[in-house]
Amino acid sequence: MSVFPKISLRLEVANYLKEGFMNEEIVSTLGKQVAERKFETLLNHLSHPPSFTTVRVNTHLASVQHVKNMLSDELQKQLNGLSVPILQHPDLQDVLLIPVIGPRKNIKQQQCEAIVGAQCGNAVLRGAHVYVPGIVSASKFMKAGDVVSVYSDIKGKCKKGAKEFDGTKVFLGNGISESSRKEIFSGLPDLKGIGIRMTEPVYLSPSFDNVLPGYLFLQNLPSTVVTHVLDPQPGERILDMCAAPGGKTTHIAALMHDQGEVIALDKIANKVKKIKQNALLLGLNSIRAFCFDGTKAVKLDTVKDTEGEPPFLPESFDRILLDAPCSGMGQRPNMACAWTLKEVTSYQPLQRKLFTVAVKLLKPGGMLVYSTCTITLAENEEQVAWALTTFPCLQLQPQEPQIGGEGMMGAGLSFEQLKQLQRFDPSVVPLPDTDFDSLRDAKVEDMIWLANKDCIGFFIAKFIKRKSTEETDP
Repeated sequence: MSVFPKISLRLEVANYLKEGFMNEEIVSTLGKQVAERKFETLLNHLSHPPSFTTVRVNTHLASVQHVKNMLSDELQKQLNGLSVPILQHPDLQDVLLIPVIGPRKNIKQQQCEAIVGAQCGNAVLRGAHVYVPGIVSASKFMKAGDVVSVYSDIKGKCKKGAKEFDGTKVFLGNGISESSRKEIFSGLPDLKGIGIRMTEPVYLSPSFDNVLPGYLFLQNLPSTVVTHVLDPQPGERILDMCAAPGGKTTHIAALMHDQGEVIALDKIANKVKKIKQNALLLGLNSIRAFCFDGTKAVKLDTVKDTEGEPPFLPESFDRILLDAPCSGMGQRPNMACAWTLKEVTSYQPLQRKLFTVAVKLLKPGGMLVYSTCTITLAENEEQVAWALTTFPCLQLQPQEPQIGGEGMMGAGLSFEQLKQLQRFDPSVVPLPDTDFDSLRDAKVEDMIWLANKDCIGFFIAKFIKRKSTEETDP
């Protein structure tokens, strides 16, 4: 059931997306009305959270069953004795799924209000409490201990510190204020903790703030699929080209039983620090993280030896994951995107630079997995078509597990090629309406099916490099 308006986009961006989803091939196959209805449904889904919270178990430290038991105890505490099922995914054995309860429609809105930024609002809809930096405005009489109605400023129009706001706002639920308005806007640098503890969110998800650290990693379902599709093996040398914050990097190392070498790159120092922190927290020793630009990761001078540091020799990796920087248009929930068309379309050239480097670094017979968390044709299927034309050495591979749908028409790929891709499109199912009663009657297989469909927008392609790209001079 839809409780929020569809994602707010600039007109130029909305038209750009619509052109992709209503391209000639799709319209001729589905018909204009069906294609347009599917697109509008997708925009509506993007503003709502997925119907399940997904966590990956760090199997390097503990068994899935042991962690599942510990998590069950934790959720009982959070939900004051109420129980929700924790499902182990049948095709992703290290993944646990927790149903999201909502939308809850009978929450009484309070006179005391707090306005939070859109990003903070998105986090609240995934189970987070409201932290002080996310609070933009609060009622002038708000004090610690008050019951507060929390709203998201989806257009970004509310001025910091305002006492009231009449602009576009979306109700997220109620919580208890941990601080007064005066304290929140005092400017004290050490006031960064929880400002409002959510007690009645419109969508009830467990909070994973410091829950079983080392044993669990919070990820979206398709992000866990990617690493299983890559299928890393013990003893291999694997590159994660755009690795921060390290969810997929640490997943690779865990699936390899921490045996082999996992190289993680990111060009922002703080993000590399986060990768190293996560590897340490999860007890993984096979990961080496470097602050380095992936577009420059091929060593041009093959004489100099940098002892395993970037740049790297051509054809020196068994498998490569390119989880590319992208427009992120598949993320959920996302009630508003203020990006210009120039910003949304700026990623395709960068993705191609990174892809070109990845092909050079991959050994003959090696596997390359390309993924994005966006929905645009240009960053997904069009990139696959470009890659197959540009690099004759590459061949598309079937994916295992195949959980998402097939690729989208419009990029000139054959039907057989589209079937080898995975596109996660949440618009294929209606927005669910989940409460504790419906969960008690739900079948496990039906819940798994819904979790596979009602997730973020995502894309995965898998290639094999059939022959060397290194040519010797005559």
